[in-house]
Amino acid sequence: MGRIIKKRVITRRPGHLYYIDGKGNVCEAKMARGGKKKKKKAAKKKQPAKRKPAKKKPVRKKKRR
Repeated sequence: MGRIIKKRVITRRPGHLYYIDGKGNVCEAKMARGGKKKKKKAAKKKQPAKRKPAKKKPVRKKKRR
């Protein structure tokens, strides 16, 4: 876990990550996630899957004895 060196040195922006590099400089990097929330896309209507008609087996007649 990191240490707090000084408080309120920089103004933070949403969606950015702040860290101290090897030289002791405070660095800022844009996060992959975060910042503004995305709007939900309208749900697409799902079409029912087309089914192939079942093949009918030929009917065999019973032998009489």
